[in-house]
Amino acid sequence: MKRFLTVFIVSLFAAGYAGGENPDRLLLEIDRNLNPESYESYKKIINIEPDGRRKEYILFNLKKGKDKIIALFLSPASDRGRSTLRLGDNMWLYVPNVGKPIRITSLQSVIGGVFNNADILALDYSAEYKVEKLETRNGEYLLHLKARNRSVAYDRLRLWADRGRKIPIKIECLTEKNMLIKTIYFKKIKNFSGGIVRPSVIETESPLYKGYRSIMIFSKIRKRVVGNEVFTLTFMPRVGSLR
Repeated sequence: MKRFLTVFIVSLFAAGYAGGENPDRLLLEIDRNLNPESYESYKKIINIEPDGRRKEYILFNLKKGKDKIIALFLSPASDRGRSTLRLGDNMWLYVPNVGKPIRITSLQSVIGGVFNNADILALDYSAEYKVEKLETRNGEYLLHLKARNRSVAYDRLRLWADRGRKIPIKIECLTEKNMLIKTIYFKKIKNFSGGIVRPSVIETESPLYKGYRSIMIFSKIRKRVVGNEVFTLTFMPRVGSLR
């Protein structure tokens, strides 16, 4: 009996159970506290260059489940009417009067700046990553995440989350060899509609882009479920009809 208990306890720690938490369940809870499973949102993205020049974009987004998200550009005028679609690891960009949607990749950026397409069309972290290790320190969780497959934008993440609210504070995005690609900061907790309490500002910087910063500001997030037909290539020109 004593030997069985010893093996059981060791197994729990080996699986990453810190403070009684199930790591995978914790990551899913962090996802849900950050965003409803299906929702709509409005956000502004600001790209800031080293000389202080800024370019701003406003997007309308719809997400459904773990693997479907579509976004419509509302401004600037030069980009109005463009839309982007993500289905799992696959992404497309639609440009009015150009023809059919074109394939894009997660590491590209349709707006430039430090945020790439995977950041702009973000899915649940639990859909793309598994927890390798869970630590607790100074009122925070630190989750060491590993990509589920090679098509994910970042091989590894180090995710710090508030232990009380269970929402992200900071994420370090890393290569397979643990080289830092960028750091993402979650700031300014806001009470949105429907009891959604989460950061309203996300900022990022990268050692690969010295002096450049990108900021994402959410003005509205609410739960909303739309049909699967919205997340198709043929619907991309008509996303604006759902606003």
